[in-house]
Amino acid sequence: MDRVAHDGRTTAYRRTRGDADGPVVLYVHGSGATHRVWVRQYAPSGPPHPAVALDLSGHGDSDDVDADAGAETLEAYARDVVAVAKQARAEVLVGNSLGGAVAQWVALETDWTPAAMVLTGTGPQLPVFDGLREWLADDFERAVDFLHGRDRLFHDADEPTVNRSREQMAAVGQAVTRRDFLTCHAFDVRERLAEIDVPVLALCGEHDKLTPREYHETLAREIPAGEVAFVPDAAHLAMIERSDQFNDAVSAFLDDVL
Repeated sequence: MDRVAHDGRTTAYRRTRGDADGPVVLYVHGSGATHRVWVRQYAPSGPPHPAVALDLSGHGDSDDVDADAGAETLEAYARDVVAVAKQARAEVLVGNSLGGAVAQWVALETDWTPAAMVLTGTGPQLPVFDGLREWLADDFERAVDFLHGRDRLFHDADEPTVNRSREQMAAVGQAVTRRDFLTCHAFDVRERLAEIDVPVLALCGEHDKLTPREYHETLAREIPAGEVAFVPDAAHLAMIERSDQFNDAVSAFLDDVL
């Protein structure tokens, strides 16, 4: 893992295929995850571009940050992304769920602007229903079980894939995962999408109940250079469940706009 020091903490990231052609793509994970959620994108079989995947603060190998859930955490995560992007010379952001919210915030509120973005399993707002917020505080195991129900994180993934996802969320832990979801719940840039002035692909797993197709269609409609595509037979983590189709969609989009 490489590291970058910034804002009093260190953010870890993995860099692969540095000698490949094309733009450097920085992958940003979602709630309760780490850079490992992108293993099928940064592996040799992934899209044919240099790849970087980071651990947001408090996840994986990155230092944590003392930040309240909501705008303060969103800003801290955006600073993580910008620090890695600058050091790794990234040009493109691919963000899943919370990572998609962070990518939008980077484009709207920071001094670094990507050349293009893929926003997957995300939206211009990410409300979290009351029951899940309560379980994240009082019954973490029930929250993890709920998220791994059919057509939430996965549509029809095999048991080893689901178990790895559960283990990763357990390793991130209850406190950070809850902070992530509460930050999603507070996120809302519906009135600002027209300010995003880079090409954006909103890429949705067709069975995703956590961030359904209308979220992605809104992104594509309201962002001036936005478009939408769907990954069949997948839910929220389409990049794991149907990695070949996901990678093909990302590569085709980047080939078209860059």
